[in-house]
Amino acid sequence: KVWFQNRRCREKQRKETSRLQNLNGKLTAMNKLLMEENDRLQKQVAQLLYDNACLRQQMHAGGITTDTSCDSVVTSNLQQLHQTPPPPQHPQNNAAHSAILSLAQETLTEFLSKATGTTVDWIPMPGMKPGPDTTAMVNVSYGCSRVCGLVALDPAKVAEIIKDRQMWQHDCRQLQRLNIYSTSNGGVLEVLYWQMYAPTTLAPARDFCTLRYTSLLEDGSYVICERSLNGNYGVPTAPVQQSFVRAEMLSSGCLIRPCEATGSIVILIDHMDLEPWSVPEVLRPIYDSSSVLTRKQTIEAMSHLRYQAQEEAYETPGGSRQLATLSSIKQRLARGFNDAVNSFEDDGWSTMPSDGIDDDVTVMIKSGSILTKDIG
Repeated sequence: KVWFQNRRCREKQRKETSRLQNLNGKLTAMNKLLMEENDRLQKQVAQLLYDNACLRQQMHAGGITTDTSCDSVVTSNLQQLHQTPPPPQHPQNNAAHSAILSLAQETLTEFLSKATGTTVDWIPMPGMKPGPDTTAMVNVSYGCSRVCGLVALDPAKVAEIIKDRQMWQHDCRQLQRLNIYSTSNGGVLEVLYWQMYAPTTLAPARDFCTLRYTSLLEDGSYVICERSLNGNYGVPTAPVQQSFVRAEMLSSGCLIRPCEATGSIVILIDHMDLEPWSVPEVLRPIYDSSSVLTRKQTIEAMSHLRYQAQEEAYETPGGSRQLATLSSIKQRLARGFNDAVNSFEDDGWSTMPSDGIDDDVTVMIKSGSILTKDIG
């Protein structure tokens, strides 16, 4: 009896020790993450103090000049992020390949400056109060969102999940790879075309043609950065679809840093211009709000990563199968709802002819489904 009691005590102590070691690893990684965030904020404060001193000096000198070196950080950042860079100059031979390599490097530099630098003035997202159990930081800026946190997955696995956009973004209707290139440093360049569902029947859906660059940094970190393509770079793009509004993605992506014994430190950046001018004024907050972008896309990606980590770590027999089933049902429900709201013809929807009585009502039918749109 005593031997079995001692055995149970030793097993209980072993499990508690393992749990405390895992918790200590997570806290150590979170402390490292907070120290890096503190360093970034200190640099941002120093830049703001310098700009403030420059402005005071100009005011005492008799007026504010037009020197952009001392403009406010917010104004300069917004101008920098919304200006379209000039097309790079390349030799005529192999110009398209040179242009796409140059654009990829430019996208990587801009993304890293947003993820770890002071290019953007990040502020905590309203309503997201940090607490003692918080393992992620959520920040927003104008048209831009940033989520940073810990994920108990291998960096290569995180990169694989993030690149499969249709699995974690329920608003993504389809994704096609138009071209694939390789770089001399082992990176991968992909020209993508993907479509997003519209959240309402009163606005058209959005589509994107983007360049995605996946590379491995010297410190072992994975980088997946992405931005929209246009005809100025000599890279072939997807034609504009009649039922979609071509939106723009500015430098966005994911930075994945390996973390000992805890998985990965993941920094997600989303920066989009969803063309809010093309929707009714009452719907524009859905398209130009940073908080909406954060909740519908950036936080959704982080939540899916943690869901996958939970599924892999599930110890109960059959538990992972149950989680996978619930995830499949959730995805089917979201996709079915989005399919009905958008009712694309290539998905089998057709419009019933109007009888001329209710011109403000459109009825669309599909095998087993009926959708009524009231545009009055």
